[in-house]
Amino acid sequence: MYKRYILFAFGIGASVGAGLALLYAPQSGVATRKKIKRSAEDASDYLEDTAGYLKEQAERISKEAQKLAEKAQTSVNSAVDQASGIVSGAIKTAQKLV
Repeated sequence: MYKRYILFAFGIGASVGAGLALLYAPQSGVATRKKIKRSAEDASDYLEDTAGYLKEQAERISKEAQKLAEKAQTSVNSAVDQASGIVSGAIKTAQKLV
């Protein structure tokens, strides 16, 4: 996940650097604006891809958390059933003694 942030920051920095380089390049205004527009579209595509990746990871983590919660619930129910059986047995033994 940390790598993804580094790549994201690098992509943004590269886009900004490319934009500044284009602004100071000895080209016509039309060519410069086209390059800036293309860079902005590339950055937008990259951000959409990153958002999609993050959404997939969030969904995956959510599913894993749900599985863990269900497993914990099953373990708790099993422990409660066992404890209930032990208590029932203890009550029966106590009743026999009385």
